[in-house]
Amino acid sequence: VNGIEIYNMKIDSKVTSRFAHNVITSRAVNRGQVSKEVFFDVELPKTAFITNFSMTIDGVTYPGTIKEKEAAKKQYEKAVSRGQTAGLVKASGRKTEKFTVSVNVKAASKVTFELTYEELLKRRFGKYEMFIKVKPKQLVKDFEIEVNIFEPQGITELEAEGTFITNELQNVIKKTVSEKKGCISFKPTLAQQRTCANCSQSVLDGDFTVRYDVKRTTPDNLQIVNGYFVHFFAPTNLPKLPKNVIFVMDTSGSMYGKAIEQTKQALLKILDDIKEDDFFNFVLFNTDVSTWKETLVKATPENLGEARTFIRNIGVAGMTNLHGGLMKGIDILNAAHKGNLVPKRSASVIIMLTDGHPNQGVSNLQAIERDVKNAIDGKYPLYNLGFGDGVDYGFLEKMALENKGLARRIYPDSDAALQLQGFYDEVSNPMLTDVELNYPENEISDLTTNSFKHFYDGSEIVVAGRFVDSNQNHLSVDVRGEGANDALSYTTQEDAEQMAQAFQEQAYIFGEYIERLWAYLTIEQLLEKRIAATGEEKENLTAEALALSLKYKFVTPLTSMVVTKPEENDSEDMIADKPTEVLSLYLENLLSKPGMCVVYAKLLFIVNLISIKPSFTSQTYRRPASQPTWYTSVDGDPHFIIAVPQKKDAICFNINENPGTVLNLINDPVTGITVNGELIGDKRANIDAKIQNSYFGKLGIANKHLDLKLTVTPEKITVQNGNEKTGFTWLDSVTLQQEGLTLIINRKKNLMLSMGSGASFVVVLHQVWKKHPLHQDFLGLYTLEEDKLSAQTHGLLGQFFHPIDFTILEVHPGSDPKKPDATMIVKNNELIVTRGWQKDYTMDPNHGIDIPCWFVHDNGAGLIDGVHTDYIVSSLF
Repeated sequence: VNGIEIYNMKIDSKVTSRFAHNVITSRAVNRGQVSKEVFFDVELPKTAFITNFSMTIDGVTYPGTIKEKEAAKKQYEKAVSRGQTAGLVKASGRKTEKFTVSVNVKAASKVTFELTYEELLKRRFGKYEMFIKVKPKQLVKDFEIEVNIFEPQGITELEAEGTFITNELQNVIKKTVSEKKGCISFKPTLAQQRTCANCSQSVLDGDFTVRYDVKRTTPDNLQIVNGYFVHFFAPTNLPKLPKNVIFVMDTSGSMYGKAIEQTKQALLKILDDIKEDDFFNFVLFNTDVSTWKETLVKATPENLGEARTFIRNIGVAGMTNLHGGLMKGIDILNAAHKGNLVPKRSASVIIMLTDGHPNQGVSNLQAIERDVKNAIDGKYPLYNLGFGDGVDYGFLEKMALENKGLARRIYPDSDAALQLQGFYDEVSNPMLTDVELNYPENEISDLTTNSFKHFYDGSEIVVAGRFVDSNQNHLSVDVRGEGANDALSYTTQEDAEQMAQAFQEQAYIFGEYIERLWAYLTIEQLLEKRIAATGEEKENLTAEALALSLKYKFVTPLTSMVVTKPEENDSEDMIADKPTEVLSLYLENLLSKPGMCVVYAKLLFIVNLISIKPSFTSQTYRRPASQPTWYTSVDGDPHFIIAVPQKKDAICFNINENPGTVLNLINDPVTGITVNGELIGDKRANIDAKIQNSYFGKLGIANKHLDLKLTVTPEKITVQNGNEKTGFTWLDSVTLQQEGLTLIINRKKNLMLSMGSGASFVVVLHQVWKKHPLHQDFLGLYTLEEDKLSAQTHGLLGQFFHPIDFTILEVHPGSDPKKPDATMIVKNNELIVTRGWQKDYTMDPNHGIDIPCWFVHDNGAGLIDGVHTDYIVSSLF
């Protein structure tokens, strides 16, 4: 394709005791007459950690090195300051992360890309599953997928299938199974890859799935190798526990339309699956809180029929009293246990779904977290489902983890009902509660989590640890749990010599796999605990996870991989990061596909492997030859404009927060300058809106080194120098100069301000008709000479005073014909952006000038550092 031939592509997976070691290799040659840029694209599971990457060009290998994120960032920024750009980016689909690297390849030269990553396969619905997305985009002379599995317990039910598999290709899938070993291979010839006999298009475009389970003659399996152990616990044939479920559902105005209809559709299907021994109830919250029944009720046919009628009649309106809804659900569950309304041997859960932020009743997130945790008191898990883009997923995840549950994002696609139902299916069959796996304390150190609130049918509990004595070769475990009929209690033992016999087939084993499994699981759990931790505890968890990440060479949220890429005149440093959920939201929506909602325990990677870099130009959008001069600013509702002069372009984003919120805009610890802004709303709130219109109604500009403070509102300007205050109104025309301060007020229009040797600012006054029934006066802020602030400057605006680069790819029509969408690569993220316009009022305070910019959605997610709520402060100063 375009002169680039992929002549070899192989996906090689080795799975040993559920731990997968995967190597993706692609070899290509430039058949053209000139140098071409070649891309290597892979999507891998979010739960996987990259462990290695290398490029080999004309026999010379350029390896990646894994470093602490801050050290890698400094190396990367140094490269950017030399005018070099990132060649490695990250992005996310629903369950995937995207790894992309590009390199210039000379005519007739060859390049080999090799990526390695590892993952512990999780068991859901009784199967481990490898899900491989195959899309080479061209015919490949030597294409192969090979999956080798080694399970000491023995393998059952090994199967493979593909969405693109034709009758002819079905015979190309080769499967072999012995007692402990299984192998799947898929190696189509060039002719078999063609969509037709004379076609040049490839039929390899879709999903390739491998599923298997292991033999279970006992409830658990212990494996000991070289001073480390792993314990797999998955009992079968236990009677299912009755469950007590409270569904706490958001019915605010923003759920109107498809969201509530899909939720109702899922709840009706869930009612079909509820067992007669179960108890359940519904709590609905919007501006107010209501319940279906006052207490939990048994799932009798009569009650289920009444519940279906209730669900069909659910309507939406008002705001989001999430705190009230959750507390009501917890109270009902607590009362049911206290009053013995539910069986003593049963499993209780709360499932909460919301699509927005709390804005009614208790809306402080920390207060909600505290009250919910105190009310639940560790008695049962909380599962939080975030519907769509408007949720604070970090808040939902933290609250769930603090209460022994988990959070799950529900994507607002055509399959949202299936996503909801799929999640419920995972937790619908509890078999044990209060499971504990206890090991001799004097023999074991560095144990992963060993107590679990619930064990669900078809899942698996995994515990790993390190022996105090690395030569120890035996272990006994005390297992306890509460079942439907009685308590589960037994002791199991394992001897390393038995394992050594099982591991004679060394070809199936990669390195110290149990040690790496222990490290993987430990890091994963430390990062999870870190979400809910604060202060010194969070610092200790971070330090421990970082040390393990560096030791075992895992790319985690605390580390990055740096690759030095060869260029014609110099070398170029690239950086690979582990994406986060919030920063990846919009690309997740892009990559989400109907029918891919119920994807379990995946080894998921898309192989798009090599393609020519898309052209920036497009039939839909062309940048004008010249642009007006504009400034990094915030104005309007509130709209942020980030000037990128080297691109002769701009990036813009909105921040949606409620009136009264104070946001940090600029903070420079070196010059002492800070700028904070307080939001105001319309005169009358729109009760049906999830987020109210908001504008900056008060600005606080300070220089703490000079003890200077300036407070600006649409009514007055107050200058405070130490204890001395001076006041002005917007009816004044003033030029004020004193030590460290220059202030110029242009009557009823704007003011210009500089403090010390730092940047200058323009504050624009927007006045509306005083009798307007809705709107009120507000302010805009524009920055001048921001280069006078230090390199440590941060804040919603301040972080963009440093050079920022971005690349626009794949411009295509959007939902609005006048506003095309595109892919933006910025700050090592890949985002979906929309071309639009924002107003700059520096030259024309009444009408403003349209500034073309690329709009980043979802409160600037992926563009700003962290999330927008990180910039909320308590007061103007």
